[in-house]
Amino acid sequence: MEISFWVLRRSVPPAAGKFTQNSGGIFAVLGNTSRTAPVGNLHQRLKQRLDDRTAAGNRRQLTVAGSLADFCSNDYLGLARSEALRQRIAARAQAMPLPNGATGSRLISGNSAYALETEVALARLFRAESALLFASGYAANSAVLSVVPQAGDVVFCDQLIHASLREGARLSDAERRYFRHNDLDDLEEQLRGLRGNGFAGEIFVVAESVYSMDGDFGPLADLLGLGDRYDAHLVWDEAHSTGLWGEGGSGLACWLGLHDRIFARIYTFGKAMGGHGACVAGSRVLTDYLVNFARAFIYTTALPPHSLVSIRESFGFLAEHPTLQSEIGRKIRLFRATLAGGTLPGAMSEPEPLSQSPIQILKVGGNEPTKALAHALQRAGFDVRPILAPTVRAGEERLRICLHVHNRDEEIIQLAGLLHEWKSGDSTEQEPEYGSG
Repeated sequence: MEISFWVLRRSVPPAAGKFTQNSGGIFAVLGNTSRTAPVGNLHQRLKQRLDDRTAAGNRRQLTVAGSLADFCSNDYLGLARSEALRQRIAARAQAMPLPNGATGSRLISGNSAYALETEVALARLFRAESALLFASGYAANSAVLSVVPQAGDVVFCDQLIHASLREGARLSDAERRYFRHNDLDDLEEQLRGLRGNGFAGEIFVVAESVYSMDGDFGPLADLLGLGDRYDAHLVWDEAHSTGLWGEGGSGLACWLGLHDRIFARIYTFGKAMGGHGACVAGSRVLTDYLVNFARAFIYTTALPPHSLVSIRESFGFLAEHPTLQSEIGRKIRLFRATLAGGTLPGAMSEPEPLSQSPIQILKVGGNEPTKALAHALQRAGFDVRPILAPTVRAGEERLRICLHVHNRDEEIIQLAGLLHEWKSGDSTEQEPEYGSG
C-alpha cells in the first residue's frame, strides 16, 4: 500500500519519495503520489450489498413526507408543528443574546450559563440530582453504556432495545448478554445463575419505557425488584415516554414514582417534545463521570443555543397545556376501541395486544405483503410506514401506526375501518401481491 502525507506549509509538495526540510516547512512523502489507489473492488462490494437489499425488498431510501395524514412521525403531542410553540421559541431566542452555534464542545468553547441552567431545570423536572445534555438520544444511550460498564462487568439487554443501546453495550469492555423481551423469568434465571456462581462484578440491566417498534411498556417495577434482589443497576431509556407521562412530561418512571431507584435514565427531546437533543439524568457522580469519560459528550460540538431554547420552551408549553397528555390518551383509546375485536386479514398473523402507547403495531410478516398494505393505506391518504427486516426480525415485519393529538377523530376511525375492510376482504383496492408472503 502506498501512502502519501505532508505537513502543508507551502503550496507545492516535494518530489515523490523524498523527504525535504527547509524554512518554509517540513514534508514527508512515501511512494509515488501520481498513482490513484483502486476503488473499483470496494465500490463493487458496496453495490453488491445494496443489490442484496433490493432483492430482499428492504433497501432503504430517503423520501419526503407529502400531504398525507400523519400516522408515522414521533410528533405525538404535535409540538413540532405547533405554531404557538414556534412563536414562543422565536420570541425567547430573539430576546436573548445567543450566538448562532455552540462553537465547540462543552469542554472547550461550547458551554454557556444557559446550558448549565437548562441542565438544572431538567434535573428538577426529572427529579434527579443531576442531568447532562447530549446532542441526541443515540449519543446519550451509547455514551452511558460504552463507558460505565467495565471489563469484568456484565450487561443484560432486553432483546428489543434500541440500536443505540446495543451499540453502546458493544463498545463497552463488559460482557453482553440478552434476555427475551420483557421476560422476567428468563432474566432472573440468568441473574441467579451468575450470582450463584460467585460473580462479584457489577451487573447492568438495560430496558426501555416504551419500545419503539412494538409500542409496549417495560415492566419497570419488576425490573427494579430483580435489581434489588441481585444487586443490578438499571439503565432506563425514556425516549418514547418523555412528555407523554408524568407531571410536566417527566416520563414514565416519575409518573410511577420509581425514578429514584434507577441508576441512569435517558430522556430525548426529538419525539413528543418536538425538538432535538437528549439528557442523562442520575447522580452527580454519574454525570461528572460522563463529562470525563464519555466520548460522545467530549468529542462533539454542543447543542446550539436555539436547541436549548426549544427544549426549555417546549417543556414550558407542555406545563401550560397539560391537556395534551389527556388528549393523546383519548386518541389512543379511540383507536383501540375502533379496532378492538377485529382480526387481521389474509396472511397476517393474529394481532398483538393493542398498545396503550401512541405506537400501535400490526404484524404482517414478509417484506412485500407489509409494503403492499402500507402502500394501499398511503393511497387512501394515510402516511403509514412499513417496518421491515432487518429493523425487525424476519417474519415479524409490521405496520407501525403512530397516533397524535393532531390526528382528527374521523381519520383515526377511517384508518381502523380500512383495516377491517382488509379483514373481511371488502377492500376495493387490494394489492395483487398481498398474501403472497
